[in-house]
Amino acid sequence: MLQPGHKRPGCFTGGGMGLSYKMRLLILALGIGIATTGGLFIKSLLKPESFGVYGPYRAAAIDEEAQIPIRHATNVSCYSCHPYEAKIHKAGLHKTISCEFCHGPWADHVAGSKKVGTLPVKKDGEITTLCLRCHNTEITARPHEVIKTVAMPGHLESQKVKLTHNCNQCHHVHAPLKYINRAKQITESAEKAL
Repeated sequence: MLQPGHKRPGCFTGGGMGLSYKMRLLILALGIGIATTGGLFIKSLLKPESFGVYGPYRAAAIDEEAQIPIRHATNVSCYSCHPYEAKIHKAGLHKTISCEFCHGPWADHVAGSKKVGTLPVKKDGEITTLCLRCHNTEITARPHEVIKTVAMPGHLESQKVKLTHNCNQCHHVHAPLKYINRAKQITESAEKAL
């Protein structure tokens, strides 16, 4: 048991084997210096050779990215081989939608200038499923006043159409109003003839 006022040997109180305040600061400074020097040395070993050529980036990344094969293309890439669909698509309300959104990546269809695969063409209920990716009342984040769109199933109900109908029973998939406008023209012509 320790007597009052008695200090243990080796305590950092300045007595016995303890270190002075200045010595502890020196050890701390040396530790920080050694850790910093070691960290900078390891960083120099791990840092890519091209890092910093164009600012805080790895310059070789540009060449590496350029070597990655192109997977996606613009609609213009599709139009040269699909002129019929191109004419309809350009005139329709879906002209701003990428062909790939519905049909898949260009690279799965074309390599160089040769056809290498057939992209899926949706049929029947698959078309409705595809349309619902955008025309769905569940997309609540869409600002109604900015993006004017038709939402299911309200559209079918307002047109007094069965909820089991597929979108392509009334609409052309590349130009949604093509059939609707043609039907209106026929109806108007018939009414004028009477």
